[in-house]
Amino acid sequence: MRTGGTNLWLRMAKGIAPIGVVIGLTLTVTAAQNTKPTPEVPTFARDIAPILYQHCSTCHRPGESGPFSLLSYADARKHAQKIAAVTSSRAMPPWLPEPGYGEFARDPRLSDEEIHLISEWVKGGAQEGSLADEPPAPKFVEGWQLGPPDLILEAQQPATVRASGPDVFWNFIFTPAVKTTRYVSAIEIRPGAPGVVHHANVYVDRARSARRQESRPGAGFPGMDLKLVRSAFDLDTHFLFWKPGNMPWVEPEGFAWRLEPGDDLVLNAHLMTMGVRETVKPSIGLYFTDKPPTRFPLLVQLEHDGALDIPAGERDFVATDRLQLPMDADVLAVYPHAHYLGHIIEGYATLPSGERKWLIRIPQWNPKWQAVYHYNAPVFLPKGSVISMRWHFDNSEANPRNPNHPPKRVRSGNQSTDEMAHLSFQILPRGVGDRRRELEEAVMRRQEEKYPHDYLARVWLGSLMLSRLNPGGAVSVLEEAVQFDPKQPEGHNQLATAYMAVGRTREAIAELGKALELQPDYVTARYNLAKAHAKAGQLDKAREDYLKVLAAFPESVQAHNDFGELLMQMGEPALALEQFDMALAIDPSNELARRERDLALRKTADH
Repeated sequence: MRTGGTNLWLRMAKGIAPIGVVIGLTLTVTAAQNTKPTPEVPTFARDIAPILYQHCSTCHRPGESGPFSLLSYADARKHAQKIAAVTSSRAMPPWLPEPGYGEFARDPRLSDEEIHLISEWVKGGAQEGSLADEPPAPKFVEGWQLGPPDLILEAQQPATVRASGPDVFWNFIFTPAVKTTRYVSAIEIRPGAPGVVHHANVYVDRARSARRQESRPGAGFPGMDLKLVRSAFDLDTHFLFWKPGNMPWVEPEGFAWRLEPGDDLVLNAHLMTMGVRETVKPSIGLYFTDKPPTRFPLLVQLEHDGALDIPAGERDFVATDRLQLPMDADVLAVYPHAHYLGHIIEGYATLPSGERKWLIRIPQWNPKWQAVYHYNAPVFLPKGSVISMRWHFDNSEANPRNPNHPPKRVRSGNQSTDEMAHLSFQILPRGVGDRRRELEEAVMRRQEEKYPHDYLARVWLGSLMLSRLNPGGAVSVLEEAVQFDPKQPEGHNQLATAYMAVGRTREAIAELGKALELQPDYVTARYNLAKAHAKAGQLDKAREDYLKVLAAFPESVQAHNDFGELLMQMGEPALALEQFDMALAIDPSNELARRERDLALRKTADH
């Protein structure tokens, strides 16, 4: 035994060992190498609370749109299984764009690691963990998120939402009490009924055209999408979009938008049924800046609603549109819009080189979570690039959001059971000065290609040509528009403006008369008629017109100035002086009114 033992140790010392010993040592070493620490089971305090507080609690807290709060362990434990399910499927946090098809600001998506942690937390029994590990619950600003607004607007009358049934889309009209031009850097909505307002868009209505759709003043009116009368000098420039739980978008310096005396703001709100009858009376907060805009973007809408005639049962109906850019430009934001049959939206640019640059792709559209998406950095597109839209619609039983069972044929319209195919971009033309009208003219020429007999496209194109100092070309375009639809007052008004610009004053007066026959309270046409009568030497008629304009818009500095100039022409400087004084009372910085007042004062002294 001793000999054997001695030999064994000797052989081991020399690096030689029996096979069984070598194997035993090898197994022991290998087992030690493969031993890893058991992963810790995630806890709420250490792992889950930071995720929920950062990504979820802005909406999931009292008074906001989330159906339950996520500000404590008790809240999260109660809904743990649901949280794991909706985060694993990426249904929550709601974010529609597909990764890799545009880089957007305020992307709330969870990382794969965060989703895995939530899943493991639930599998491990949704443990609370040590209170020492838990971060403090987030604190939110109550009320206005940006602090007290410079101007608060309140709806005149509430809207009523039934306890059940389809969602409601309601339009509230507000008239800001501003006496001079103001520049708006941010806008925020307070819904008045927390959780009921899912999202809202605000539109600037300088012609007060939305009021015609109200049954009585201040009542508002239903409808998912709006058609507003616009001027070629007042183009749509900003997405004024709001969702509860999100911080209001503050415009960068140079990008504020203009608010004039007499402008209306229309709040287009998506109101949800909540199981009980609700009344909604929202308010709008406006934040002003003293810095006027120096950058001039344009909202460009690709659309092909005219092609929407979707057969019942059709699983993949496609609508497309495109626009070639007439200049170098930067794309700042994008807003897709369709209703419940929308399925896939693709937006991209084809560069002059043939390269495709993706702007957005949403593989599973859901109108409930529609939003404006601002790019992390402007997307540059060179002149000649073609931006394209491709909407896919599913009108089959397989579409869980199809409002019709069985499916029905669906066409375009502004009700939620109709359809729309829109992809809107905020585009900033590059170059010197304000080039919006040049870009808008390209948009309208594309409209003419799609809809050769479209009255509104013709009126708008003619207005743009007028604004770009091409009245001769505008006359023929606007004459065609009036022929397409002679019962629309806007066409007659715009044609009259073109006639005035080329010296055809008598014909202008006739067209303005037609506009006012069709719409007696059309103040813009009345104002233009006052100028036309003055130009034709019919001063008494011009005076009557100006009095009617000022009765409707007593805060219009321009109307007071123009009326004052007419009174000077009529040899009544004392009355003219009163008009210039009123203009200066509204806007003390108005240099034209000040110069005209000094002239009227001297004329009055001479008398």
